[in-house]
Amino acid sequence: MIIILCAPSGSGKSTMVRHLLDSYPGKYELSISATTRAPRGQEQHGKEYYFISREEFEQHIQQNDFIEYEQVYEGLYYGTLKSEIDRIQSAGRTIVFDIDVKGGINIKRIFGDEAVSIFIAPPSVEELSRRLYSRGDTSEDMIQKRLAKAEIEMADAPYFDYIVVNDDLATAKAELDLLINQKQ
Repeated sequence: MIIILCAPSGSGKSTMVRHLLDSYPGKYELSISATTRAPRGQEQHGKEYYFISREEFEQHIQQNDFIEYEQVYEGLYYGTLKSEIDRIQSAGRTIVFDIDVKGGINIKRIFGDEAVSIFIAPPSVEELSRRLYSRGDTSEDMIQKRLAKAEIEMADAPYFDYIVVNDDLATAKAELDLLINQKQ
């Protein structure tokens, strides 16, 4: 099985992914995406993302190395390398995708019934805005772009197999566990 978790930025998707990986050690493995964005805070190459240049990314596109990719913002690419899927599958683990909404829809389309897609929704746009500002690591301009994008992404929630509203973190984690365990 392949697990796809998607959400607007600030909805708690990465927290939910960490919960899943920590709760079931050795069973699941995160697919590490490639990106052209700069690392934030303590992020490390090969752990949170494969941080590569725009030129490298575009070379991978030309070589057909991605299972999916997208230019999320002007000049800012994210994608899933085919080699990453091969790496996790050869280790005998279930792939977990922490990916943007369009990428998640594409992955679900590629893998069909082999994948379960879960949309992590914020309780409201106002709460999402509060969460983004409270991070303190993002510019005002980028927060506004993310909020505008979030409204578009939330309209895509019905394309997912399940929607988990992350209003209360403990409840959202329990709901995620229930959904995953039902699909195993």
